[in-house]
Formats: sequence, structure tokens, C-alpha cells
Amino acid sequence: MTDTSAGGLWLLGCGNMGGALLARWLEEGLGPIRVIDPALAAAPEGTALGLPEAGAPDILVLAVKPQVWRQAAGPLAERIGMATLVVSIMAGVTIADLASVFGRSAIIRAMPNTPAAIGKGVTGLFTNGNSMAEAAAEAVFSPAGATVWLEAESDFDALTAVSGSGPAYVFGFIEALAAAGEAAGLAPGLAARLARATVTGAAALAAADAATPAEELRQRVTSPGGTTAAGLAVLMPGLVPLVTDTVAAAAARSKALGG
Repeated sequence: MTDTSAGGLWLLGCGNMGGALLARWLEEGLGPIRVIDPALAAAPEGTALGLPEAGAPDILVLAVKPQVWRQAAGPLAERIGMATLVVSIMAGVTIADLASVFGRSAIIRAMPNTPAAIGKGVTGLFTNGNSMAEAAAEAVFSPAGATVWLEAESDFDALTAVSGSGPAYVFGFIEALAAAGEAAGLAPGLAARLARATVTGAAALAAADAATPAEELRQRVTSPGGTTAAGLAVLMPGLVPLVTDTVAAAAARSKALGG
């Protein structure tokens, strides 16, 4: 493995999102990597497991649940200083919160999403640090997909609600489209396959033609008086208010988690 930094990278918490990032780091040859998670019985291949008796990493990634982060980070607090970049992917935990424990370090807040597992994610980033910290954060998250830098930390709640939670909304739509196909008379397995392939294909087309607004892509499929127009006449009036309320609820929960 390529040693990207003298102290390596430590991952605190290896759940769904932490595990997805870890898989990408290992695939890209980042290292050395140490995973700190009491729920793991053995170290993932290519990593070390557990908190060592001494020393500190060059980069510490905090990927535990926001509700327990202070307890989980407590054993690390005394040894993390100016030489360590602290990166948090925890929803709702602010830089001020993090600085109350890791006040000597440059701090990056990040919000990746689950397509990071296949290198197709997008990660929102914000820092109180310097350009070197920003470059290190780019190196950490570029294996997971695209990165965007936020101008204000307050944008995180909305970003979390859109891109952080957004994959679940898409998966929910696939479920709903499959159920609707079944209700229209398709066999359950066929309806599920059609729904999944339709959504992934449309997403791939949108990605391949990223310069074209989504509205124009939709209009290209919609012949006046045709079947698509009939369906959209039912879908569109309620879709924007529904999605707006969905994102607002997720953003409010993000704020509450930081309280």
C-alpha cells in the first residue's frame, strides 16, 4: 500500500458509510489505515484494528453516530494535536462542536453519500483550516466520487437532506414504481426489474448529458398527448411540494442532531 502520510489514516467507526469509504481507500491504495470500532472482531484486510497504545494519525476520520461521538472520541482527544487533520462525516455535528474536543487541529466537515461505495458519490466539504487541509480532504474523498466545497457551514443541513439522504429517496421511488407496475398487472419480479433498470438508465443518461437541464431531458421524453404526458399530469403537481417537504424534514432532523 502507498503510505500517503507518516501517521496514516485512522477511521473511527466502520458502519455503512465508514465502511464504504474504507473500501474505496483500500481499492485506491491509500494507507496505512487503522480502523477503530469495537463492533469489529477482526481488522478488514489491509488495515490495522483498534486504538494503539501511543501515537496519532495524520488524518482522523470520525464516522460514528452523531449521538455518541463525544464518548467515542474521548479516548483520542488528548493525543490529537496540530499535526492531525480531523475530518467528520457526522450529520449535524458542527465545527464548533468538534473544536471543543479537537481544538488544536484543523477540522474538515464532510457529508458523503452511499454511492461513494462504487466511486459515484458526491461529498460536500467545509473547513476552518487552510489550503493544505483542503488538499488532504480532497485526497480522502476523491476516491469516493465528486467533491463540492460549501461557502457556509449552515449549508450542511440542506446538503445532508438533498445528497446525503437523497439516495434513499431514489431507492424509495424505485420501490414505488415497481409497486405501481405490479398494480398495473405486471408480475412482481418483472415490475421490480423494469423499475430498477429504468431509474438507473435514466440516471446514467442524465449524468452523460450533465450540461442539459433536467427539465429539458424530461421534455424530450414527453410527446404532447402521449402516455408520458398523461402520467406526468398526475405526478408533477404533487411531486415538487412532496420532495420539498421531504428535504425540509431531513434538514430539520440534521439540525436537531447537532443540538
